[in-house]
Amino acid sequence: MVVTATADEVVAELHGECSTDALIAVRKRLAPDEDAFGVRMGTLFAVAKRHTGLPLTEVVHLLGHPAFEPRMAAMCILDFKARRKRPGDHERGTLARTYLGLHDRITTWDMVDRAAPRVVGLWLVGCDKHLLHDLAGSPDPLRRRTAMTAPLGFLGTDDLGAGFELAALLAADPDPLVHKPVGIFLKHASAHDLARVTAFLDEHAGEMRRPAVRLAVERLAPGARSRWV
Repeated sequence: MVVTATADEVVAELHGECSTDALIAVRKRLAPDEDAFGVRMGTLFAVAKRHTGLPLTEVVHLLGHPAFEPRMAAMCILDFKARRKRPGDHERGTLARTYLGLHDRITTWDMVDRAAPRVVGLWLVGCDKHLLHDLAGSPDPLRRRTAMTAPLGFLGTDDLGAGFELAALLAADPDPLVHKPVGIFLKHASAHDLARVTAFLDEHAGEMRRPAVRLAVERLAPGARSRWV
């Protein structure tokens, strides 16, 4: 594995991969005034993976960059660090606190989705979830998205119920940045506790936005889906 010494080296590598076509695609999901290089996502992920060993202080520097790609690369690096075999509790906590402490540098839904499940969710397995409840009450939809996306890290654990609690809090959220993750969580949770998903839908489907309901029932049998869509 290549260990990069500085954030500047990662930025330079990303600059070397930019293209006009990629910039057109990237700009479609950014704010009009947000800076971007124009790097294909597959290429960006590959660059980030090569630099999984980047020191955390340099990851923080990447998160301070004005352009989208260095910050997205930072999220990927946090995720790759969290995926490494048996990271200790201290390391998990450091990764999560880096993500949460610099949440204002997160400007797109895919930055949340890339890192929140493993960086924040896995860190909170077996721990109090008040932090996610606080995020669920934030006026910032991207923070609420973190609150609902991090519980994907609870799948297959005894903490799955905490994900349902957050889904109930956010079921009626009008912002697609938030209600779609509710549906995504339920879709994946159906493989672990189908009875609880169906009970949740019986109680909350009426207040959920239709895209969220459609996502939630995506993996159910066709006959079961018709009960809510």
